[in-house]
Amino acid sequence: MTSPLKAMRDLLREDPRYKLEAYQFIRESLQYAHENLDQIGPLGYCEGDEPDVDAPRHLTGQQLCEACRLYAIDQYGYLAKMVLGRWGLQTTSDFGELVYNLIRIEQMRKSENDRREDFDDVYSFDQAFQPQFELVTDDAE
Repeated sequence: MTSPLKAMRDLLREDPRYKLEAYQFIRESLQYAHENLDQIGPLGYCEGDEPDVDAPRHLTGQQLCEACRLYAIDQYGYLAKMVLGRWGLQTTSDFGELVYNLIRIEQMRKSENDRREDFDDVYSFDQAFQPQFELVTDDAE
């Protein structure tokens, strides 16, 4: 049996499109999603999980993309798009590639309903990471 560390080293060699930091980011985004469900939306159960059992809850591809967006903004602010780009991430499809690479080396799991295409075109990086400014007025004047 291959160790997780060796599996990751082999993966980085086989698929050099993404940096190790991108894989770490996906894992951290998954954790972020579970800690911030109010911003992500309700999670479902994996196939075979009983609703009354304390089984791990399952994110959809779209929900993980949203968690990645929120986590990147939280961690990197206005530089989020640039940081992700340095790791090889340009679109939400790249998130799917990372996830399915991790599934392939048995470092993540998927449900029967999950598809790689669930990550395609969830949002545009150009718009998703644009700074949001709020105009605040002083009502005292």
